[in-house]
Amino acid sequence: MKYLFVEYPKCSTCQKAKKWLESKQVPFETRHIVDNTPTFEELKSWIEKSGLEIKKFFNTSGFVYKNMNLKEKLETMSHAEKIKLLASNGMLIKRPLLIGENFIFVGFREKEWEKIQKS
Repeated sequence: MKYLFVEYPKCSTCQKAKKWLESKQVPFETRHIVDNTPTFEELKSWIEKSGLEIKKFFNTSGFVYKNMNLKEKLETMSHAEKIKLLASNGMLIKRPLLIGENFIFVGFREKEWEKIQKS
């Protein structure tokens, strides 16, 4: 099974995650999160599949998030509006994302990612 690795190549966490995947010989295909931003439908599907709250998909430490003052704005937005916002700018999405058939990992936490080796 080949996984989809959604990354921003200049991001140090993405670089670390990519090296980890390569060192474990995990087959993956890369996708640039800004040049090929996930669509509304992709994000909707991934959020549902992940079982996580939508706020986990926001890059809350990013410049764009802070510059747009989203901490307050998100509280009044609908679920669909939040997904539409994520789909409008790849820099708003927490990265990296690792998408498999039965899981979505948001951000790089090595202990969590080790689960793919056991499946």
